[in-house]
Amino acid sequence: MVLRGDPEGTRDDGPSVSALKRLERSQRTDRLDELFGFERPAEPCERTGWLINMHPTEVLDEDRRAVSAVDYYFIQDDGSRFKVCPVPCQPPSAPPLTSAVETVYVFLCSPPPPPRAPPYRPYFYVATQQGCEREVSSFLAKKFQGKIAKLETVPKEDLDLPNHLVGLKRHYLKLSFSTVDDLVKVRKEISPAVRKNRERNQASDVYTSMLSSALAGGSLTTAEEGASRRITNQMDNIVDMREYDVPYHVRLSIDLKIHVAHWYNVRYRGSSFPPEITRRDDLVERPDPVVLAFDIETTKLPLKFPDAETDQIMMISYMIDGQGYLITNREIVSEDIEDFEFTPKPEYEGPFSVFNEPDEAHLIQRWFEHIQETKPTIIVTYNGDFFDWPFVEARAAAHGINMYQEIGFQKDSQGEYKASQCIHMDCLRWVKRDSYLPVGSHNLKAAAKAKLGYDPVELDPEEMCRMATEEPQVFPGYTWFSERGGDGLIVGLDEPSVHFQP
Repeated sequence: MVLRGDPEGTRDDGPSVSALKRLERSQRTDRLDELFGFERPAEPCERTGWLINMHPTEVLDEDRRAVSAVDYYFIQDDGSRFKVCPVPCQPPSAPPLTSAVETVYVFLCSPPPPPRAPPYRPYFYVATQQGCEREVSSFLAKKFQGKIAKLETVPKEDLDLPNHLVGLKRHYLKLSFSTVDDLVKVRKEISPAVRKNRERNQASDVYTSMLSSALAGGSLTTAEEGASRRITNQMDNIVDMREYDVPYHVRLSIDLKIHVAHWYNVRYRGSSFPPEITRRDDLVERPDPVVLAFDIETTKLPLKFPDAETDQIMMISYMIDGQGYLITNREIVSEDIEDFEFTPKPEYEGPFSVFNEPDEAHLIQRWFEHIQETKPTIIVTYNGDFFDWPFVEARAAAHGINMYQEIGFQKDSQGEYKASQCIHMDCLRWVKRDSYLPVGSHNLKAAAKAKLGYDPVELDPEEMCRMATEEPQVFPGYTWFSERGGDGLIVGLDEPSVHFQP
């Protein structure tokens, strides 16, 4: 049984989510993954797949306790898809639960699961004052009993040591947890103490300490200094934290050497055993993911920015693997638009199929249904996190349509729209980070001209609404540029510049 921390509506990884809600979200997420072709193997098998995505999740261990894990999403050479979790878990076949009573019933009446291998736990390191490792370890084990799953002392290289090049290592306490929620809770309590202790240590004057020691008739040894500090609150002896900000799915993938955009052999031996994931360096050719690039055109008041509360979507134009589609809102567009082709350059062909829908609600529903039908693995936008996705989500909600339930996309705590079964690539972020274009040249027209060698005729936003009603057959030419430019930026660039991220 898989639990997941992606709620409906707004993605939030807060620790206050109940186990029942996590189960319900897990079932919704697995339903969406299955809708887009990513199913867990039902029987033992061996498959070869290209890793395209990964997402953190939670599974139940043999004691029915939630433990953190990661789902890996693969594409096979024939285009089929599957996902696996490196932690053994039961498939989510249990019916939806509606009350705490049913939860207790399932816990008491379900047969015990078979023994499982220990999960890959999230962890971070803390450093203590010299000689205080044992005391701090005992203190943390008692203070956070039930949250820390394992606590051990490990030697690590510390580049802050002045003589680290000679091979000296520092002892760190490794705090391992069953879930990321437990890690976050403990980290929040330790962080203020570490920050206070750092400020205290920086404020202390080494030379003043030496002078005071000399005037007292001797010098404090390291052991004596450590003993004096051990008398105080043990939180005062925690002076540093390391690797506390590494996301769990990244941490696990680094430890297991599993990286996106590589081929792997996946041997699934049933839900009682973790799958064996082996990298295939002999396979170089990647499969062709289904890439969808889209852009929306909306109504707006003169000299105003579009407002999702009052304005409407009048067109959605998108391309899927070179085939263009246009969906129109006939409440705004005055005429039916026939299928057309717009090819400004031979390498940028633009055959378009047009769907003329009676109103905005049918336009949005048609687009969601087409996404479910084509099952894209990458969706490309240009400034989609700020404009396109929020606008579509708000307008869909205005018509009683839940975008997350339809296609799995929702905003996370960082303001980015993501889905478990599909990657969202906002090309504006790539342009700002890697294009080396000057500030002020980050709009789509400037980026397309610099990177694609195509200089389109850009339409004045104040003319769009007028053209949609007075010149509807001319207006779609502009919409082609928007989604073809985004599609070209992500597909037409050199491969090393494309970074696949969940």
